[in-house]
Amino acid sequence: MPTDPDAHPREGWAKPIRTLDTPAVHPGGAAINVSGRRPTSPIQGFGRMWQKTYRVRLVGADVTVEGVIAVWKQQFGTFWPKGNRFFAPLAGIAPGEVAALDLGMPGGLKLSTGVLVMYADRESFTLMTPQGHMFAGWITFSAYDDDDRVVCAQAQVLMRASDPLYEVGMTIGGHTQEDRHWEHTLRQLARHFGVDGEPSTESVCVDKRRQWSNATNVWHNAGIRSGLYLSQAPIRRIRRPFQRRG
Repeated sequence: MPTDPDAHPREGWAKPIRTLDTPAVHPGGAAINVSGRRPTSPIQGFGRMWQKTYRVRLVGADVTVEGVIAVWKQQFGTFWPKGNRFFAPLAGIAPGEVAALDLGMPGGLKLSTGVLVMYADRESFTLMTPQGHMFAGWITFSAYDDDDRVVCAQAQVLMRASDPLYEVGMTIGGHTQEDRHWEHTLRQLARHFGVDGEPSTESVCVDKRRQWSNATNVWHNAGIRSGLYLSQAPIRRIRRPFQRRG
């Protein structure tokens, strides 16, 4: 991404940045694995490149495209599956804002990471992942009128697994878990508008090659770092009273 500090972003786009700042999020977000991390595109990823499209038709809903996106932005994390949390920026989903995430993993583990709001307008918004996230890439949430004048809500991901460990995880079940996450999200969004809709899923492998030059991304692996952070919780509790006295 370009980094000219005097550049002015086009309407809807975040200003180019080198690294993310610790997000000003609603209470509860640990916001680890975010500060100092660079935003990543599929170019910086390791695994095979995938484009996934999840879509649900809001048949019978009296709603506009803009109305769907407004609700989706405001209540974004509430549509997620149980065990996953989205700590929205205090300024909301707006260009340049950073959100913290706690993602549920197998075995009851938690992965803490974040996202950058790369783009946002009245009809769509795009989130970009930082170093250490499960995948390098972005996901665009949008709404549109189809040929039958039915409003459709859509989430489209372009991604590569960030490092070799994540690539293994995606291969042995991670892709299925990712699909279920966004299918659940769209199902809940539809129910918000009174629609019992069943999402469709399309997955296309855009590039079968793995980028071994990016294997060192494992250094930033948020899953490993989240586990280390949780394991050090007793030490932090012991230190806390002494830090307050100081």
